Amino acid sequence: MLVYPSAIDLSSSHLRFLTRLLAEHRRRLGTRWRRLPAPRQALLVLAHLRCGDTYTRLAAAFDIGLATVYRYIREAVDLLATAAPTLQQAMERAEAKAYVILDGTLLPIDRIAADRPFYSGKHKKHGMNVQVLADPFGRLLWASAALPGAVHDLMAARTHGIIDALAQADLPCWADKGYQGAGGTVRVPFRGKHRNLSAGQQAVNVAHASIRAVGEQAMATLKTWRLLRKLRCSTTRITHLVQAVLTLHLDPA
Repeated sequence: MLVYPSAIDLSSSHLRFLTRLLAEHRRRLGTRWRRLPAPRQALLVLAHLRCGDTYTRLAAAFDIGLATVYRYIREAVDLLATAAPTLQQAMERAEAKAYVILDGTLLPIDRIAADRPFYSGKHKKHGMNVQVLADPFGRLLWASAALPGAVHDLMAARTHGIIDALAQADLPCWADKGYQGAGGTVRVPFRGKHRNLSAGQQAVNVAHASIRAVGEQAMATLKTWRLLRKLRCSTTRITHLVQAVLTLHLDPA
């Protein structure tokens, strides 16, 4: 097998953060020896999450077995997921913001036509529904647990308690037409075709769209972690992967 050097488009602060997390975990376990030191394990995990490198490729690059790669990645992802902020913590952080932007995204997964619960009619593909909160500048604040792709955005938001949390914090929120009927502090555009709306309603919808468009940057932030562009793991692990990515994005220092 041929091996070549590569690069990960992350700063060294991400490596230091994950290395510190792994080193503290090893001290708690009393681990005396590992096949890879903490910095190398951190690098392996970042290559998997950021670049989407497969277990086979990582095993060859780091000269370790496939089982070891699996254990190292699972260990690190679980640690990162545990450190991810809760919705309540995100609300406390967002209280200083003028408003937040709520949107849902579909993370594509490798499934067959028989797996109907994971099929999104909106996107015409199988995937997992993840709800995302962004600040007025499009910066990612919080990402939810993953639900099957067939779940509607409004149902997902209610399931995660996002609508109630926003109302309790009295925090204005901009969302698209998929959240019609959410109530609380969630603001959605007027329904209907643009030409059938009054001039005032058209102006409101245009302003609403310009505000909400900024939230797409938060979605793009998630998709820069290439593993999330096409997930081939068990659907039970996707929430942990999303939460791990969220932790690395919010706490790289």
